[in-house]
Amino acid sequence: MGRRGRLVLKIFAWAVCLAPLAALAWWIGRALWLHTDDLGANPISFITNHLGDWTFRLLLASLAMTPLRIVFGWGWPLLLRRLLGLFAFTYAVLHFSVWILVDHFFNWGQMAEDVVKRPYITVGMLALLTLIPLALTSTTGMIKRLGARRWTRLHRLVYLTGVLAALHFLWLAKVGRTDQYIYVAVLAALLGVRVVEWARRLVRRAGKIPPPRPATPP
Repeated sequence: MGRRGRLVLKIFAWAVCLAPLAALAWWIGRALWLHTDDLGANPISFITNHLGDWTFRLLLASLAMTPLRIVFGWGWPLLLRRLLGLFAFTYAVLHFSVWILVDHFFNWGQMAEDVVKRPYITVGMLALLTLIPLALTSTTGMIKRLGARRWTRLHRLVYLTGVLAALHFLWLAKVGRTDQYIYVAVLAALLGVRVVEWARRLVRRAGKIPPPRPATPP
């Protein structure tokens, strides 16, 4: 893919990632000035869920980039992996900020109680915490500073993030919804591709190791 193609691809990715925020801003504006019911009966819950849903979707999209390269041999998905991951982190921070600022209004005691007593909040908080070092070390400079091997090991943490986010999503799912199971199935398929690729690498490495020499007779 040439420079122009990469530019078009990234512009398209930016547009797709920003579209949910633009839509949310539009709905909030209409609700405030035109008194529409775009945000539903519980606006805070709607905003929180909208941001949380898109956090998980973008996280899945980021996790899908390497499997797409493995399965189909495409190179372009790797151009979007970091961008999608950073947008997933951005949506996660916004999701968390609404919970702090609007839902609890800096009531730290109540928030701490929720984290301890409500499992879906516990795993959601852990998922956000695992995203922080990944976002902070996403730059090319940090890759050079940490070294490619250490950086790769650190960023395998994203698989744990995916599992925690899936648990958070499942615990919050409403009765009658099926999309949460679809998302979890997608996550399982993506992790399955990585496990198969990891197993193949182990087999290839084992094949390169020469067999042990027979013991020399005394």
